[in-house]
Order: sequence, then C-alpha cells, then structure tokens
Amino acid sequence: MSNWGKDHLGTGSSEPLTAVIIGNGPSGICLSYLLSGYTPYVKPDAVHPHPLLQRKLAEAPGVSILDQDLNYLSEGLEGRCQSPVALLFDALLRPDTDFGGDMESVLTWKHQKERAIPHVVLGRNLPGGAWHSIEGSMVTLSRGQWMGLPDLPVKDWMRRKRRGLRNSRATAGDIAHYYRDYVIKKGLGPNFVSGAVVTAVEWGIPEPSGSGAQDPSPLFHVSGFLTAEDRSQQPFSLCARNVVLATGTSDSPARLGLPGEALPFVHHELSALEVATRAGLVTPASDPVLIVGAGLSAADAVLYARHYNIPVIHAFRRPVDDPGLVFNQLPKMLYPEYHKVHQMMREQSILSPSPYEGYRSLPEHQLLLFKEDRQAVFRDPKGLQKVFGVSLVLVLIGSHPNLSFLPGAGTDLAVDPDQPLSAKRNPIDVDPFTYQSTQQEGLYAMGPLAGDNFVRFVQGGALAVASSLMRKEASKPP
Repeated sequence: MSNWGKDHLGTGSSEPLTAVIIGNGPSGICLSYLLSGYTPYVKPDAVHPHPLLQRKLAEAPGVSILDQDLNYLSEGLEGRCQSPVALLFDALLRPDTDFGGDMESVLTWKHQKERAIPHVVLGRNLPGGAWHSIEGSMVTLSRGQWMGLPDLPVKDWMRRKRRGLRNSRATAGDIAHYYRDYVIKKGLGPNFVSGAVVTAVEWGIPEPSGSGAQDPSPLFHVSGFLTAEDRSQQPFSLCARNVVLATGTSDSPARLGLPGEALPFVHHELSALEVATRAGLVTPASDPVLIVGAGLSAADAVLYARHYNIPVIHAFRRPVDDPGLVFNQLPKMLYPEYHKVHQMMREQSILSPSPYEGYRSLPEHQLLLFKEDRQAVFRDPKGLQKVFGVSLVLVLIGSHPNLSFLPGAGTDLAVDPDQPLSAKRNPIDVDPFTYQSTQQEGLYAMGPLAGDNFVRFVQGGALAVASSLMRKEASKPP
C-alpha cells in the first residue's frame, strides 16, 4: 500500500476527496491518468481524416479537449459503439483504425500538475483489475493496439519488452503486465490502493456550514477493508464528493436457475476446466464435458478442451445463423479460432455424423435439469427430451456486476430498475456526456457498467467523467 493510502485510508475524518474510483482496471487507470493532470490537446499540425471533426477541432486551437463541449465534438461520429464520447476519444486516439489505417493519435499530452484532482483508486487486485485473473496465455479478443491507454501504445511497450503481437493481438498476460507498467511509468502509483474491498457506499446531504449555507452536493462515505500481505484485514473509511464505479462486470457468473445447478460437477467459470484437466479429472477417455453458452467464453472453453482432446458437448439456445451471435460480428481474418468454433457449431449437430471427432453441438436445445449421476436433461427444438452423460458442466452464459456495496445492490440505478443489472442488456443509466448517474448526483459509472464493453471504448467514459469533475471543481466557490 502506498504512503498516500496509509495517510488517507483512516477514519474518514479528513477533508473529503474530490473522487473515489472503485475498480482499478483499464477504466479506472485511464481516469486516474486524466485526473492526475495529464491533459489532452490537439497537435498544432495535426489534420484529422474525419472532415467534420477536423473543422470543429480547428475552431478551438490550443484549448484542451477536457475544456471543450464533448457533445458538440462527438456529434456526427459513427462507429462500433453506442457512446458518442467513446467514439470521439477513440477517433482522436486512433483516427483511422476502422479503415485499416495506423495513423498516429492527433493528441499530444501535457502534464499540468495544477489541474490535478485529488482522488484514490481502490482495487481488489493489482492495477489491471480482472486482467490478472485471466489465463495468461489466452489471446485478447481485441487487436493489441486497441488495448492501449493514452500516450503509451501497446506495440511500443511490447517492442521494448521484446514481445510480439500474435496475429495483431496480444496475450492476456502481456496486457495485465502492460496495465501494471502503465501505472508505474505515468507516476500514478500514489493514487492506487490494491487489496481493497469496498463493502459499503452511502451518501447523504452534508450538514450546513457555520455560515448557514448548505452545500447541495451529496457527501459519499466509502468503507471496506484492506488485505495485507500477511492476509490480515484492516478496515478503512473515506469521504468523497464523488464516487466513480469502474468495477467491470465479471464478479458474478450468470446462472440458469435450474434444478441440480448447485451439484459439484456443475461450474460457472472456465478455470474449473483448467483445474480438472491439470488434476486428470477429465481426460480424452472421460465422458464429454458439457459447455453451455454461445459467447466467447464458451468458445474459449471449447478451444481449451479440444486442445487437450477432451470430448465436448456444446449446447446453446439460439440457432447458429442468429445475427445476434458474436461470431457473426467478428472479422474472420482477425479471429480465425473463433470462426472455427462457429463452423463446428454450424456443421456438427448431435443428429448428424461428426466431421469433428469428439465434438457435438446442440443448437436450439433448452437445458431442463442436472441429475446427481452426472446426467444433463435437454428439450430439443421438436420438444423431445434427451439425456446425456457428462463428466463436467461449464455454464458460461455471461456474468453480472456485483454492486452489493450500494444501497439495493445498485438496482435502482439501472436503465430498467425492475430487471437485473447487465452490461449488455441493462446497464447503469448515465448521462451520455458526463457518465453521471441519472438517479444520483455525484455518482458516476463507466466501462461495462455503463455499457462500454471493450477497452478501446471505455476510455471515452474516463474523458467524460474527468471533464465533468473538472467543471464541478472550477465552479466551486473559492
């Protein structure tokens, strides 16, 4: 823990921080960079390939992007994301990447310490967040250069580390190392506290000051515990004017809610297959491993099992040609292994001879229950029941964020408060240009919690939050 952490994670009685950031993954790191005084300006000689954006940028030469109207700048931009500010920041950092180009960023960065905003970043793991819990040899979904944070391109970092991109992509282990390195190289370490578990965030209106005037903004109390190297736990408490939720969504795997799902051979994380394989509990001679799901986690499990020649039954509810399947949205050249899985899903069903030895797919099958004798019962598209003997079950159908530290677990903050929070279907409802919650002033959400699911686009949320916080600071009375 840094000296900053030792000094400030005490009783919460000191002057409130401007911001507490909960989550130290790419979202939290990028926001900390912006709040530490690193300020983006357009290079004087830069010409952006998007003519409308170039015209707008030329209207305010020498003015930081943080001080400009993000709504105005982002108007008219289109791309692979729904967030206008995410599209804007991505266009500034990677001007022509969607057209196959490799044009340098039009931004230059100045470290203006007088613009820094007091903040702390709390994370359970080392900086990089969930990237440290992913199998290190797994290849990232996004192109390696898209995983980078401002002013330190991944390809330059990897060149210095004498590492190479595989098919323009990096391993999860490399990216986790890159995020840790980024925090060190940019001098952000004093703001980061690792091993911090937040257990409660509460808010209310501060007491009137001595003059009788009352600050209308809420005051947040953030409490939890720190885990030391000897595994002892030390409580902490912080006060802040603003809280930023940047925890991602991988905390709680989604469940089917079926009878038998709690049986010991049913798991909800890919790591269970890795452990069982290393322990020799599943082998090429075992009954098949049942993999449930049609997303990239399920595809990773299929690839892992096939690598070790472990037989697989792959079940999913959608038809293989459903345009909503992620495989139908990925370029084949960049993701050949995922398209191979999709090809297997399409060409091989349980009813036909197998062109892929040891693999069976069950499209449009609905799981009904698991039995104690390691049997899985399905209903097929015709309404008939089928039973399969399995050695292990992996239910990989997505995950939900764990916001148990918020009142009501954060459900009141979602776009639809009557449905579970979900990065893809029901994120936290935020203003698109500030990322502040529409329900609670001073509470912000970014990254997957706000519907931005790729590292490439979470940085726009950091830009929006930083711009909003700086405007608040500028408007405070002296």
